[in-house]
Amino acid sequence: MAIFTNFLRSLLLTSIFSFVAPMLLVGGGLFLLPLIGYFPGLQELTEVIATQIMHFLATFGSGTPLRGLFVISLTCSFVGALFDTYVYYRCQILRIDS
Repeated sequence: MAIFTNFLRSLLLTSIFSFVAPMLLVGGGLFLLPLIGYFPGLQELTEVIATQIMHFLATFGSGTPLRGLFVISLTCSFVGALFDTYVYYRCQILRIDS
């Protein structure tokens, strides 16, 4: 039973970190772009980049960038959980074979 609780704890932590990672990456990028825009000559470039990121997120969110960010984060969380499940299964198989 301890192995199952360890697996669930690992799966939960992996899902949470996989969900938060894209949010921090995109949020950090969108946070840094206006700061970079204070350098002379880079304001137009940072505005274009931020607009393109918002259009990209809106594509996945049916027109809403925030919903798109949630969709991407949920997908990353699901893939992280699948990977963690595979690693757990592979670890059990290797433990049985040795």
